[in-house]
Amino acid sequence: MLWRRLCNFAAVALRMWDERSRLLRNLEQELALRISKLAVFVASTWLSVSPLAADGLAGSYLAARHASYFSDYEEAALYFTRALSRDPSNASIMENAMTSYVGLGSVKQALPIARRMEQAGVDSQIAAIVITTDQVARGDFESILRDAEAGRQIGPLVDGLIQAWSHVGTGKISQALMDFDDVAAQPGLSAFAKYHKALALALAGDMEGADAVFASEDAAQMRRTRRGALAYVEVLSQLGRNEDAIDVIDNTFGQTLDIGLTKLRARLVAGEPLDFTFLGSAKDGIAEVFYTVGIALDGEAADGYTLIYSRMAEHLRPDHIEAILFSAGLLESLERYELATKTYNKVPRDSDAFHAAELGRAEALRLSEKPDAAVEVLQQLSKSHPQVADVHISTGDLQRQLSEYGEAADAYTKAIEIFGDPRPEHWFVYYTRGIAYERMGEWPKAEADFRQALDLNPDQPQVLNYLGYSLVEMNAKLDEATDMIERAVAARPDSGYIVDSLGWVLFRTGKFEDAVVHLERAAEIEAVDPIVNDHLGDAYWAVGRKVEATFQWNRALSFDPVEKDADRIRRKLEVGLDVVREEEGEEPFDVANDN
Repeated sequence: MLWRRLCNFAAVALRMWDERSRLLRNLEQELALRISKLAVFVASTWLSVSPLAADGLAGSYLAARHASYFSDYEEAALYFTRALSRDPSNASIMENAMTSYVGLGSVKQALPIARRMEQAGVDSQIAAIVITTDQVARGDFESILRDAEAGRQIGPLVDGLIQAWSHVGTGKISQALMDFDDVAAQPGLSAFAKYHKALALALAGDMEGADAVFASEDAAQMRRTRRGALAYVEVLSQLGRNEDAIDVIDNTFGQTLDIGLTKLRARLVAGEPLDFTFLGSAKDGIAEVFYTVGIALDGEAADGYTLIYSRMAEHLRPDHIEAILFSAGLLESLERYELATKTYNKVPRDSDAFHAAELGRAEALRLSEKPDAAVEVLQQLSKSHPQVADVHISTGDLQRQLSEYGEAADAYTKAIEIFGDPRPEHWFVYYTRGIAYERMGEWPKAEADFRQALDLNPDQPQVLNYLGYSLVEMNAKLDEATDMIERAVAARPDSGYIVDSLGWVLFRTGKFEDAVVHLERAAEIEAVDPIVNDHLGDAYWAVGRKVEATFQWNRALSFDPVEKDADRIRRKLEVGLDVVREEEGEEPFDVANDN
């Protein structure tokens, strides 16, 4: 997903913290307990359905289950709702219908189902999340505290932080701070609690107290997250410490700043005092709870489960741009590209993150096999944000994938012009422009870009492999090519394509027995790649294993190689590799061996 790859908008966030694994275990244990309780309830309700009712449910239920399996939230919500109309007390259908609406971002439609489940005594974590979120949205913090006292639970971390923020919402700041400290005392939850305590202190106007929490050694990782850094910057500026705030930006984000960070830094340099705008209410604080927990779960829990938390953050705070981008990225991972596109569209045009959302939307359109629409989005973005290098890089990437190499090279060139003096992190753009030039047949330009990429990142295995393999294919500078590919293999020994390159350079230099060893390894890793299998067939032929060579060539053909390669393979199957090499002006194998 594009949002996770954008370094300026990706939240390094709380999942980097040492405590994350313990948090996840707490959440998973809580969820497992609730699922087991739900299963008992489901069994009692489902088995009580009459045969006639069961027959009526079958079509909608099966369609809903199919849609749910593929995370098709719209279809799942439709069919589970139909099934629920026939069997309104079935706990399994209620849970699934509610979850589908949450996936769509329709918390209001999930709410009646959640309330029905709670009234029926069904112990559902997701229902508890939905009902609590509605209470937060309405500012009914007293009810949240009362229901928690009566036994409603989501999970240890979420319950503790929501209780603390609810006390903030009722004006009981001292009690809230004690609540945050209680959460911090639990194993694995300290960093989360400290982060939210600092935010609550800043919201209450106690910037000195917030600074003390942010500046503590325990909060070091918290300060390295994007949102943690932004909140701390505003706190420092409120204290008249703009220079320290600038240091936080520079130390956290380095020299590559997005539009928002660039503007923010400029204001600080100008001596402008920043207001504390990071959040403005207890409701915003609870939105931040859902967002930070979602980030902690990202990559550790199922994307569909993580989406529940980002959707709650979106619902409570529609201006939480990071939550919107996070939800959209999760939907991309779930291959719900149309829904991801709709989610990216929530980011307003005047937002500093608008270009990031549009880049994500273009990627979702590409993945949904709408490349023309994706190109149109990027072209419009190139006009509205011509000074944003990421826009031109994404345009180049898409056009390169569409084999529009000239347009791709032009787009990469615009990005490079924006960079000014090249820095180590720019290697990839030179590398991809080099690929575009190589595909256009402009080898001198391509080689210059590959070598520039290596100057910026000398041991980058992708560049070493691509340049080395290209030289091998041209039968040029074979000693240097061999050295490059050997270095690439040392860095990426499990990359089938790089191992194949080493085998191929050995083949081209007449070291056929050695080539077989590496090409067999490459074929094990990339078993269905036509080029790798074709190369192995050639190596087998060269060492006299002609039956095996024929097998590999037939295997390569079965994997649908490009037509040029397919024609050559068919010719080898017809007359043998010796004749093909002679037709191509290559030396016989015995001469190559003598050399």
